[in-house]
Amino acid sequence: MSDNSLRLVWIYPDLLSTYGDQGNALVVERRARQRRLDVQRLDVRSDQQIPTSGDIYLIGGGEDRPQRLAAERLRRDGGLNRAVANGAIVFSVCAGYQILGHEFINDLGEREQGLGLLDVVSTRGEGERCVGDVLADIDPELNLPPLTGFENHQGVTHLGQTARPFAKVRFGNGNGVGDGYEGAWNDTVFGTYMHGPVMARNPHIADLLIKLALDVNALPPVSDHWYEALRQERIAAATQPA
Repeated sequence: MSDNSLRLVWIYPDLLSTYGDQGNALVVERRARQRRLDVQRLDVRSDQQIPTSGDIYLIGGGEDRPQRLAAERLRRDGGLNRAVANGAIVFSVCAGYQILGHEFINDLGEREQGLGLLDVVSTRGEGERCVGDVLADIDPELNLPPLTGFENHQGVTHLGQTARPFAKVRFGNGNGVGDGYEGAWNDTVFGTYMHGPVMARNPHIADLLIKLALDVNALPPVSDHWYEALRQERIAAATQPA
């Protein structure tokens, strides 16, 4: 990667884009172009190989069967694991988040092996489905404003010793364990249950990924007027009594 270019890879839009998470790719691309970066975006379908030369990889949510198919193909391909070993950044949502862990429960009710890029294990919750707006405080080490998003999942994700919680929930369920944590991260790999799409509600997450890819501490400022209007409306919605 040169100083003014960024390679963005959107993984399996044909399988993992059920809940509008492709909006994350649009926001990252837009935020990079606003900083006059030359963005090369590649949408990789499930019948194509995952390139190992990307800087930022995005994975979205999906239903149970597409999730299993995606996990099988990503394991066989191996490209995403090699990219992470080379220092690439990965941001995953919901089904994609579970795939990055050690295992999850697939549509057949069986344990499905994940990619092992995050030290998490996901099971299927026995209670009510986690649905609704969420407000959470992101890990202070990441130095980001509060997280707003929309959760819609039955999964329960347990964090291992090397995974850090992405955020601490104020309103909502998050990982579904009952400990108040949402998502997970470790070094350059991030996972969350937040839809919205999450980057449209939280553009500073997109900026974080860009900074990590460029290995810089700050980016030139850009207008956040419309993003902030959406953030405030959704934060208010999360805190209103049902």
